[in-house]
Amino acid sequence: MGEFYNPDKLYKGGSRNNSLINKKMIFRVLGVLLFIESAMFLLCAAVSLCYGEQDYQYFLYTILLNTLVGGVLLICSRGAENRLTRRDGYCIVTFTWFLFTLFGMLPFYFSGGIPSVTDAFFETMSGFTTTGATILDDIESLSHGLLFWRSLTQWIGGLGIVFFTIAVLPIFGGGTIQLFSAEAIGVTHDKTHPRIDVMAKWLWMIYAILTIAETVLLMIGGMSFFDAVCHSFSTTATGGYSTKQASVAYWNSPFIEYVIAIFMILSGINFSLYFMCLKGKGKRLFQDDEFRWFMKSVSILTLVITFALIFQNHYDWEKAFRRALFQVATAHTSCGFATDDYNLWPSFTWMLLIFAMLSGGCTGSTSGGIKNMRLMILARNIKNEFKRMLHPRAVLPVRVNRQVISPSIIASVNTFFVFYLFCILAGWILLMFFGVGIIEAMSTVISSLGNVGPGLGAFGPAFSWAALPDAAKWILSFLMLIGRLELFAVLLLFYSGFWERR
Repeated sequence: MGEFYNPDKLYKGGSRNNSLINKKMIFRVLGVLLFIESAMFLLCAAVSLCYGEQDYQYFLYTILLNTLVGGVLLICSRGAENRLTRRDGYCIVTFTWFLFTLFGMLPFYFSGGIPSVTDAFFETMSGFTTTGATILDDIESLSHGLLFWRSLTQWIGGLGIVFFTIAVLPIFGGGTIQLFSAEAIGVTHDKTHPRIDVMAKWLWMIYAILTIAETVLLMIGGMSFFDAVCHSFSTTATGGYSTKQASVAYWNSPFIEYVIAIFMILSGINFSLYFMCLKGKGKRLFQDDEFRWFMKSVSILTLVITFALIFQNHYDWEKAFRRALFQVATAHTSCGFATDDYNLWPSFTWMLLIFAMLSGGCTGSTSGGIKNMRLMILARNIKNEFKRMLHPRAVLPVRVNRQVISPSIIASVNTFFVFYLFCILAGWILLMFFGVGIIEAMSTVISSLGNVGPGLGAFGPAFSWAALPDAAKWILSFLMLIGRLELFAVLLLFYSGFWERR
């Protein structure tokens, strides 16, 4: 989810110098969240029952374990001081995503649909983080309940697990600010509403409208209701899980491909801009610098690849444009659907798609990657450095939407970019250490960290990631998590100073 608030301004509950971890309050929040996940499992069990499948019992087993652990956490939270600090927020968000994944894998494991703990954890983490990379080689063999759960994990993870809870069940009081700022850290963007619970409801309403609209259009295009719902969940969340092994290519429908491509792009735009449109401020959409940067990038990449497919792969004009638009949209928004094997495209197009994967979508969207806002700030800062070389005394501020970006934000963007590249390099080296090829290692790391899905080579859009070593799957699962929470929210917990009384 995108960024609307500056966490530095959102401290609540005691002085900064005495912000200890409130363990009991953390237990209470985690316990409540696990009960919410149980409700999700109950919905999936109902889907299995509707289709007369026996997999509902595995969801019920998971519900029992979920509620048991959630109940124990609530018991341990008795007498908790009703306050949350920023440190508590980071702990809650990280542990929530881990616990949701840990329990979310159980239906796959119990049913035998994914008999390996490593694979089940990987598949579920890929779902919640909206990465969309899969280890399944026969997706159609899963029951309707399990397929629905795969898609639902992406839909819930799209805007954020904690953010979803704030919208549906605003139980955290003033602590919502701490939780929100921990799950949506990064570049500050426009606020949509001074109250986070109200903002959460509005954004989830927009999210639901996009999902419903796409479901209707996909059904018009020939999808069944079940397939349409699942693909709408995955599209609006920019996740990429399909109910078919061949992904969207299964339907071989230009109409369906265009619908999904358009909704992928719509989901890669800052949702706060849609909120502004609902308030009658539609001009803000086209005046937003990041929106225009994003649309220009999608357009240029689509046109270049279209011409490459026409003149080098001998596609006809319409097919070349449709396949280029779809693959650029899925890479740029970190969705992960596929309608063509881009491993067969000209090799230079691979690098264009890698650039799209790294860029991601806009802040405040469901997409992953570095985010276009950061890239725009970097580009404008570089441009200013050239100007400073010619005019050393000139005052050259970086501006976004006619507002001056503070030096501290520029510094944080630079730090994030360098650290992002460092994480890619570290993951790349580790995967090669475990025997993954150089191209495959690079692409899967970039794909996982950017929450994209498909990679290159043996792990491209035409293949699953089942052949990866188990160690590589755990590493990539971790990269998915830190990529989804924008690096620092998770890695901060490994910093020794985080746990010190200061």
